[in-house]
Amino acid sequence: MDASLIQTIAVYALPVIFAITLHEAAHGYAARLLGDNTAYVLGRVSMNPMRHIDPIGTIVIPIVLYFVTSGAFMFGYAKPVPVAFGNLRNPRWGSLWVAAAGPGSNFVQALVWGVIAVMLAVFHVDEPFLTRMAAAGVGVNLVLGVLNLFPLPPLDGGRVLMALLPVRASIAFSKLEPYGFFIVMALVVTGVLTRFWLGPLVNVGYAAVSAILNPLASLFP
Repeated sequence: MDASLIQTIAVYALPVIFAITLHEAAHGYAARLLGDNTAYVLGRVSMNPMRHIDPIGTIVIPIVLYFVTSGAFMFGYAKPVPVAFGNLRNPRWGSLWVAAAGPGSNFVQALVWGVIAVMLAVFHVDEPFLTRMAAAGVGVNLVLGVLNLFPLPPLDGGRVLMALLPVRASIAFSKLEPYGFFIVMALVVTGVLTRFWLGPLVNVGYAAVSAILNPLASLFP
């Protein structure tokens, strides 16, 4: 195996594991707070990555895409957290917050990795592996958060939109869910998703992270 590929896997491993684990656990935790214990009872409100990893979606698909796109794009998914939306105290608005919790956790993680990057710079830690990992942590979480907010079921953004639509329109829109994954993959392969959604919004995310962290960095001249 190529040495650069091994280094890339090592750099991204921890950020990716945290990104998907906390993303899925956040869905389950939000559901529990809002009245549904399904994920908690099944052990999915957990920091244990093995409870969330899907062999195909978390391992095989990202590796295949890495080679197919020469490292330009990686996409993957974890096992969805089971949520009985009917058990939520307010199924409509509860489903919105449950869906938003996953991407929300990724944006928080992007900030945490950003803080780590700032601290490495403040303490003059020049270890390339650590600085690359911190940068990867910001990037991975912004991409995962933005991708999941794409307004198409079964992605989180689709569930948010379903909660916001009138009931009849929401039911009609939900019928796209069985085809959602294939539509997203087609948009990825054609470059449409990256050009019109991922690229612009990830850049906005980077700008937001910088705006939040610049005051922190300024405290350490």
